[in-house]
Amino acid sequence: MSSLSQAPTLPGRALQQCADAVLMVRPRAFGFNAETALTNTFQHADAAAAAAAPSRALAEFETLVRALSGEGIGVCVAEDSAEPAKPDAVFPNNWVSFHPCGTLVLYPLAAASRRPERRQAVIDAATRSSGFRLTHLLDLSWHESEGRFLEGTGSLVLDHANRIAYACASPRTDPQLVREWARELKFEPVIFHAANRAGVPLYHTNVCLWIGSQVAVVAAEAIAAGDREAVLASLAGAGREVIRIGHTELENFAGNMLELGTWDEALGDSRLLVMSESARRALQPEVFAQLSGCVDTVLSVPVPTIERLGGGSVRCMLAEVFR
Repeated sequence: MSSLSQAPTLPGRALQQCADAVLMVRPRAFGFNAETALTNTFQHADAAAAAAAPSRALAEFETLVRALSGEGIGVCVAEDSAEPAKPDAVFPNNWVSFHPCGTLVLYPLAAASRRPERRQAVIDAATRSSGFRLTHLLDLSWHESEGRFLEGTGSLVLDHANRIAYACASPRTDPQLVREWARELKFEPVIFHAANRAGVPLYHTNVCLWIGSQVAVVAAEAIAAGDREAVLASLAGAGREVIRIGHTELENFAGNMLELGTWDEALGDSRLLVMSESARRALQPEVFAQLSGCVDTVLSVPVPTIERLGGGSVRCMLAEVFR
């Protein structure tokens, strides 16, 4: 794919943090992916569950679609293709992002088995359904041939309002590509290192950090000591309440949430925080109360099969579409 135009001129005003629409891809061949498990410690092989995994993942997917639609979020559901089998197709946010300025970005994926997920038919379905107006295409996928990877909003956690891009360096998140992306989209990059309690690097940034309109949640103890204060200072300097979570919450995907927004002429603006049921259970009551006070609605949805075998949670299933 080639660029459609020159990079857009961004407006001076702060851009909205929360999208009101998402792209989701209905899984057709969901299952444990041994190739991605090499760098994703959240994945767990389960031979006994393998046969039932596709149907269970599909049921979890449909539950999330219904829940989001019921809260007024625009949900574009694209269909996975039959061939080749794509066990991780349910995670489209790793290969595409849709930005408020009309830019669409395509990303290089570390696992060769995931690259067939990047399909024009999915993009067409998203733009047609949402009304997204594409003005500029940034295709970074060619970096795969050079062994450099940047996996979308898995690798990048974005503060749209303050134009800051947070990225945890890992085999799937190349710091050089983070800086290239930031130059193109006119963001300031904040690059750091983070690991699980065993010292294994976290595969994606969005398992340890998420940013909403009024609050940011970060697994601070997972961030390398030499980087921690800089990350916390950047988050605090953006004017949001910063809530810290620990390794136990991180392991249950409490760092993998997403705030969405709805707008209604009669009802006004509304903010929705979506998380998995496992993340909800892992949060301390006082932390959940803090989060609830920063949004209008909290939505928790069970996705245990997708979390255990796929190593990703609800945020990974949602590619925001800024219309």
